[in-house]
Amino acid sequence: MASSHSLFAASAFVSGPLLNKSLHSNLNRFAWSPPKFEFRALALYNTRNGFSTSSSAVATGSSSETLAFDQNETLEQKTPLEKTDTSEKIVVLPTNESSEKLLRIRHTCAHVMAMAVQKLFPDAKVTIGPWIENGFYYDFDMEPLTDRDLKKIKKEMDRIIGSNLPLLREEVSRDEAQRRITALNEPYKLEILENIKEEPITIYHIGEEWWDLCAGPHVETTGKINRRAVELESVAGAYWRGDEKKPMLQRIYGTAWESEEQLKAYLHFKEEAKRRDHRRLGQDLDLFSIQNEAGGGLVFWHPKGAIIRNVIEDLWRKIHIERGYDLLYTPHVAKADLWQISGHLDFYRENMYDQMNIEEELYQLRPMNCPYHILIYKRKLHSYQDFPIRVAELGTVYRYELSGSLHGLFRVRGFTQDDAHIFCLSDQIKDEIRGVLDLTEEILLQFGFSKYEVNLSTRPEKSVGNDDIWEKATYALKDALDDKGWSYQIDERGGAFYGPKIDLKIEDALGRKWQDINFIKLLSSRAAELFIILVDFNIPQRFDITYVDSNSEKKRPIMIHRAVLGSLERFFGVLIEHYAGDFPLWLSPIQARVLPVTDSQLEYCNEVANKLRSNGIRAEVCHGERLPKLIRNAETQKIPLMAVVGAKELETHAVTVRSRFGGDPGTMTVDDFISRTKSAIENRTSF
Repeated sequence: MASSHSLFAASAFVSGPLLNKSLHSNLNRFAWSPPKFEFRALALYNTRNGFSTSSSAVATGSSSETLAFDQNETLEQKTPLEKTDTSEKIVVLPTNESSEKLLRIRHTCAHVMAMAVQKLFPDAKVTIGPWIENGFYYDFDMEPLTDRDLKKIKKEMDRIIGSNLPLLREEVSRDEAQRRITALNEPYKLEILENIKEEPITIYHIGEEWWDLCAGPHVETTGKINRRAVELESVAGAYWRGDEKKPMLQRIYGTAWESEEQLKAYLHFKEEAKRRDHRRLGQDLDLFSIQNEAGGGLVFWHPKGAIIRNVIEDLWRKIHIERGYDLLYTPHVAKADLWQISGHLDFYRENMYDQMNIEEELYQLRPMNCPYHILIYKRKLHSYQDFPIRVAELGTVYRYELSGSLHGLFRVRGFTQDDAHIFCLSDQIKDEIRGVLDLTEEILLQFGFSKYEVNLSTRPEKSVGNDDIWEKATYALKDALDDKGWSYQIDERGGAFYGPKIDLKIEDALGRKWQDINFIKLLSSRAAELFIILVDFNIPQRFDITYVDSNSEKKRPIMIHRAVLGSLERFFGVLIEHYAGDFPLWLSPIQARVLPVTDSQLEYCNEVANKLRSNGIRAEVCHGERLPKLIRNAETQKIPLMAVVGAKELETHAVTVRSRFGGDPGTMTVDDFISRTKSAIENRTSF
């Protein structure tokens, strides 16, 4: 079989124990990771994402102003009135974790794709190609690829699959692996081989044509792959080992499933996710932007987006104050020495911006809020009777991210973090954690999130703190979850080096479970989830914070890091996609739009809008177009309520109401409209 090695260059696929942690963490730095989720295909039945045309009059006026529509009108003339419910049939697709068969298929597809690429482009150098959440990818050092190239590669993959070639495992010595790789002139493969510590080295062959450094697993033959269930999706640029100083590679993404039906369901899901993409909706609905003139990863909140943010912040503050938190505001910069004490400069410098020299002293943009909250705690001596002390802040922080990793609101360089810290005694941990769980549930339910995946992460191999406090803190987290009645998984040794943690992944309307790979990357040794509770034994020691106990002795308090919303930017992006931009009435930036039939009603419309605003209802007037177009524009902008005013409404001081979620309530007085709208907002219901 040795002669086959000269035909094609060996790939650099290393998986499982062969993929070292350093390489894996670097990969995360230059490729945005989508939310981790259970794929759910939504089979949407024949319904419109809008309003039906069954209702008749929307406003009354003189005979020339009557706005009744019937089935004989043209599409341009029709104005949809009544929103219909969208029926959904959810199919849960298998995942790599739930189906070993699927994992083997995706693993093998990465090899088959690399073989196809080097068959068509013999000069291409291979690097790595792991399976991922919805398929696989592979990185190549080669000339840029086009969509036409992808079609050629897929055709060659189909040929390889159809040839039903066996996948054969071979064990070789390190010297033999090095000899073979050198003969093929594969520099990336040699670099990867250096990082493999285990011996013997394992190789997988596809027939007698191509081989790959790999630990497995694979299907027995390429014929076990259904070529109609495989698709190449896109090409992207990716730096080798995530270092912008190293070569830019061509990354080919593919998806693979067990059957053609699963692929179709996934593609349907993908289209629905595309329809909900927060970047497109953010532009279409004028919610936010990222301006190139200002720099990548820096978010501009437009008026409508800012309104939603303000509603979220007001809710956040209200609930925190009710639950005994003190609110803080702290600076955006501090002396670099503060970050030396906290340990950020030693362990996370690559995620921090360069320091600034101000009057011969070095200052640093803050990557975290924790040290500031510590300084506020230290401003005076505390007694055991002061505990628990709860402080919270919506603090803007700054993280260095490579431009290639930036992704809308999900991966940014500046974001406002929902950050809170609880200082307490060791015997208060359980009650405080239970209080955080209750607060988390209260906030998330406001936005319609009721399904969570919960993990309890325990002590890793390398950690600080004694056995007693680790055990006590871990059991306190467990007891709080048990007391709450939430089911959870144990992530053995998955905690931070300085304390155990609870993390939650929320499930959105598409069944996606959201993670935040940059929320508290500076807190934890691994990518952190969006909603997290973490006990910290390290920072209190670094800053030497103490309290006086009942025996007048100085002791170290327990510090709990706690985030519910993660970053406001990321949470807003999640909300946009969860609602598909169709925000509920209470959260919508514009809750009611007042529309005149003609400009003769404009003055009265302005009076109505002013009265709505004076009653706390976000309202605006739109005019200058024919009423059907005004209504279509309101639908496009997903306005929950429309108050239409014609001649008779002007005469009777009324409005004719159209509800995006409640059909056509009809004509009513302005006071009645205000009363019903306020009630719906207060009760989080539709009109």
